[in-house]
Amino acid sequence: MVRALSKLGLVFSLFGAIALPLQAAAQEPDFRIGSSVISELKYKPGFTHFDYVNPDAPKGGNLNLSTTGTFDTFNPLLSKGETVTGLTLVFETLMKSADDELLASYGLLAEGLSYPDDISSATFRLRKEAKWADGSPVTPEDVVFSFEKSKELNPLLSNYYGHVVKAEKTGERDVTFTFDEKGNKELPNILGQLQVVPKAWWEANGPDGKPRDITKTTLEPVMGSGPYKIGAFSAGSKISYELRDDYWGKDVNVNVGQNNFKTIAYTYFGDRDVEFEGFRAGNVDFWQENQASRWATGYNFPAVKDGRIKREELPNSLRATGIMQAMVPNMRREIFKDERVREALNYAFDFEEMNRTVFFGAYKRVDSFFFGTELASSGLPEGRELEILQGLKDKVPPEIFTTPYSNPVGGDPQKSRDNLRKAIALLKEAGYSIQGNKMVNTKTGKPLSFEVLLSSPTLERVAVPYTQALRKIGIDARVRTVDPSQYTNRVRSFDYDMIWNVWAETMNPGNEQADYWGSASANQQGSRNYAGIADPAVDALIKMIIFAPSREDQIAAIKAMDRVMLARHYVVPLYYRSDIPIAYWDKFDRPAELPTYSTGFPDVWWSKTAK
Repeated sequence: MVRALSKLGLVFSLFGAIALPLQAAAQEPDFRIGSSVISELKYKPGFTHFDYVNPDAPKGGNLNLSTTGTFDTFNPLLSKGETVTGLTLVFETLMKSADDELLASYGLLAEGLSYPDDISSATFRLRKEAKWADGSPVTPEDVVFSFEKSKELNPLLSNYYGHVVKAEKTGERDVTFTFDEKGNKELPNILGQLQVVPKAWWEANGPDGKPRDITKTTLEPVMGSGPYKIGAFSAGSKISYELRDDYWGKDVNVNVGQNNFKTIAYTYFGDRDVEFEGFRAGNVDFWQENQASRWATGYNFPAVKDGRIKREELPNSLRATGIMQAMVPNMRREIFKDERVREALNYAFDFEEMNRTVFFGAYKRVDSFFFGTELASSGLPEGRELEILQGLKDKVPPEIFTTPYSNPVGGDPQKSRDNLRKAIALLKEAGYSIQGNKMVNTKTGKPLSFEVLLSSPTLERVAVPYTQALRKIGIDARVRTVDPSQYTNRVRSFDYDMIWNVWAETMNPGNEQADYWGSASANQQGSRNYAGIADPAVDALIKMIIFAPSREDQIAAIKAMDRVMLARHYVVPLYYRSDIPIAYWDKFDRPAELPTYSTGFPDVWWSKTAK
C-alpha cells in the first residue's frame, strides 16, 4: 500500500481498548468487533462497510507506482536484506484500522477479540471463512507461528512484543496471548496488527524440492491470505501484484469498496529525480512530492497545464500523526556524548535561511517529537505534567522548569553569526577550541570530525549546506550518500556518526516508545533508538505513558517526555509541513469525501477504465 510514512512496510498503527460486543448470539458476550482508545467505536455490530468507501467501486485497471532503492527478499518477517515494497497487499493482520476514526480497528482475519479486566491476556477468534491463497484455512497455529517468528527474527518486533510472553491455541479458532504485565491497554491492540503468515507453507518444501527457511531471504513468491498475489517481477527493479478473484475476504465489511485495482506494480529507481522523470513521462501514475522547490517550480509542463495531471495538498494523513524529522547524532560515538556538543550542532542549522532560499517558505521548524499534534509540549510545564516532572526532579534538566524550549532562529547574516558564536561558546564549555581553523579537543588534540550518512542524494540539498556551516566553526563535517542496501545495513548495526531520520507518532504512543528512546534498545541492533538514548528519566516516562490510568495522565507524561528529550538535545530538529503534496495522472476516481485521517490512496480509489 502507498502510505506516506510506511515501510515495515513498517510504520505501525496503534489502537486502544474501548470495544463493542459482537452481535452474533453464538459468540461469547465478551468478544468484541473492534477497539478504540479515545472514544466509543463509530461502527456498530453488523455494519456493512466504512463510510468513506464507495461500496460499488468497480474492480479493474492497472496502477503503476514507484519507489527508490532495490529489493532482494519477499520474506515479510525477517530483519535482513531489502524487503520488497507492497507485501501488505499479500499478507493480512488480525484487525484493520478505520481511517475516519482516531486509533480504532475492526476485525479482519479475526472476527473479534476478548481480554480480562486486568488485561493480563488477549484472545482473538479467527473467522471461519479466512483462507490462504491455496484454499486452506487460516488457523491458530499460523498466528502462533507468525508471532514467535516475528519475535525471533526481527529485533524491532521483538521489542514491540516484548511484554507478550506466550501465544497459544485455546480453541478451534482462538489464539490467546499472555502478558508479563497487567494494565497495559495497548497490548491487545498491538497484537491486532500482527502480520500473519502460513506456517505450513513455510515449513514445506519449495519448488526446488528443498525445505523453505523463514530465517533466510527468498525471492520465491510467497503465499498470503490477502487480496493480491505476487505476479511478474524482476529482482531489485520491478514487481507486480495481481488482484485475486478467489480472495476470501472481498465481502468482509472492512474490505468492501477497497482493493479496486486489477494490478498494482512498483518500479524501483536509484535516484529520486529520475523517478520523477518517470512520473512526468506517464510511466508512474502517482507522485508524493518531498521537495518544496520542485513543488513550487517543477510542474510547469504540458500534462499539468492541460489537466492530465492533477495536483493537491491534502492534510488528512497528518491530522493524526506527530512528526520528528531530524539529524540524529549517534551518542554511541564519544564526540556526541556531551550535551553541549549536541546543542551546538543545532545552532549551526539555519532553518529560516534554508526555508527562504530552498523551500519557498513551505515548511515549519519542528520543535517537538510530536510536532503538529496536541501531544507536543510548549511553554512551561503546568498541572499534571508539572507534577510528573517534579517527581523526577533529580533526573531531568533543571531548565525545563524555567525556560521553554525553542530552536535557534536565523535568517539573516547577523543572526547566523550570533548563532555560530553561541555554538563556539558551547563547544568551548565542552572542552574544544579552534586551533588552526580546526575545532579540536583540548585534552586529546583530536579534531571534532564526523560523517553525515544519507540514503538519497535528494537529502544533500540540506545536508551539504549544514556541513558547510559547521566547517565555518572548524568542525570537519562531511556528507556521504550510499546505496539503500548499504544504508540499511549500517543503520541496523548503528555504524554511523549522524543520520537523517523521520519518526512518525500516532495519537496513542505506547510500547514503541521503548524501541525509539528506551535504554534497553540503545544497544540492540535493529532497534529504532538511532540516537542511542539511555536516560533514566525517559525510561520512567515511557512506563508512565504505557500504563497511564487515563488519557489526561497519558498526555501529561508524553509532553513531559517530549520536553526532557528536547532539553537533552538528542537530535537536531529539521522541518515538516502540515499537508502532503500529491500529483497524479487523471486516471482515477475516488469517493467525494476522503477518510479524515488518510488520503485513502490507493485503498479506496479506483480506475476510470474499470467496469
